[in-house]
Amino acid sequence: MLIRLFCTIFFVALFSVPFGAIAQEQASESTTAEAEVTAPSQAVSVEPVARDDEIARRILEIMRATGWYSGADVNVTDGIVFLDGRAASEDHKLWARDLATKTQDVVAVVNRISVVSEVKWSFAPALREMSGLARQALTSLPLVLFAFIILPLTWWLSTQAAKLARRWILGGINSPFLKDILARTLALPIFLIGLYIVLQLAGLTQVAFSVVGGAGVLGIVAGFAFRDIAENFLASLLLSIRRPFRSGDYIEVADMGGTVRSMNTRSTVLISPEGNHIQIPNSAIFKSTIVNYSASPNRRDTLAVGVGYDVSIAEAQTLILEVISAHEATLKEPEPMILVDTLGSSTVNIKAYYWMNAQDYSILKVRSALLRQVTNKLTEAGISMPDDAREVIFPQGVPVLQLDGAAEASARSLAQIELAETNADQRKKTSTEKDVAVEGDLANETAEVAKLTAETELDDEATDLLSDEG
Repeated sequence: MLIRLFCTIFFVALFSVPFGAIAQEQASESTTAEAEVTAPSQAVSVEPVARDDEIARRILEIMRATGWYSGADVNVTDGIVFLDGRAASEDHKLWARDLATKTQDVVAVVNRISVVSEVKWSFAPALREMSGLARQALTSLPLVLFAFIILPLTWWLSTQAAKLARRWILGGINSPFLKDILARTLALPIFLIGLYIVLQLAGLTQVAFSVVGGAGVLGIVAGFAFRDIAENFLASLLLSIRRPFRSGDYIEVADMGGTVRSMNTRSTVLISPEGNHIQIPNSAIFKSTIVNYSASPNRRDTLAVGVGYDVSIAEAQTLILEVISAHEATLKEPEPMILVDTLGSSTVNIKAYYWMNAQDYSILKVRSALLRQVTNKLTEAGISMPDDAREVIFPQGVPVLQLDGAAEASARSLAQIELAETNADQRKKTSTEKDVAVEGDLANETAEVAKLTAETELDDEATDLLSDEG
């Protein structure tokens, strides 16, 4: 019995000293900002066969010594520990559980401690992060300086490679736009190698691969978002390769007509005969039918004349052929065709087909001059050109009244008719002289319109894809 009592006192004294020191040390550390949370390093011994109240008392003393728990309470029943109270963090709650688990003669632990987070206003975490960023910046400074050397160097090398490719490898390509794209494509790997070296030294290779993988998805999204822009760009590339028209050509496309001024990566600019600037998207031009009137200098035009049924149609055709063949703007080959087109209500409609040099002469001016000359020629030959017939019905007949002085009035009417005929002859002669004067300037007005609108500056005109400068 004495031996057993002696052993009990020895063990109590042995374990009470270190645990008391631990409790005092942990109590002192609780006054600091935050103590380190760790699990007990070894099992907690009470006595060879510990009683429930002794286990509860020992665990409660240790928990209170830490200062981490408020309202702490420990109950032990048949070796089962019930922990109650409030802790500031989940780590403190787990620490209490581990403490009870490692206590001598504990069978199980029921942890009912609730975690109540406390709001602390402190700039210490922010200051620690800022100091960490500052240290990282100082550590990465040599890599940044190296990147500022490598990236401009690789950019310069890629530019020089693009110039060499344009001059020696892609010299046979006529399209400046296509040549520029191919040169940049050949020079791009040089810059990518320099970028890879910088990322590899910075330890961001995996990040770069992730960005490239994400760029594929972003490219699909951007493709849908900027579909029209990409479509116009590709249409510009194909148009610059095929060259269906050149700068200065008169074309009709998408129900618009005008002289081509320039083409950029977005649209083509036309100058209408009225001097207006028309911008048509290149995708619409690529999908539409293009009529290029300047592709060939020769162009066929028509004019229509209606003569009366009482005249010789063959004679009228001969006179019209003589006028058209003799004109300086019309071509002798192919020979003009003068054909009867339709039979109208009061006229026989004749249509003349002729070819002319549309590059040097204006189609509108030449047609106007030919109509004047044909009208004068047919009038001099006595060929009538009546307008559409109109039928007037008098249900009660046409009354005829003989008034006093009718003879004098008739004489005056005859005199007025003779005077009118004389004036008509003089006007005809004057008109013929004016026709000759007007026909002296039949030049194409396209160059004049382009000259008048040349002072207007347009966006992206510096990157004209129709320019021959490569």
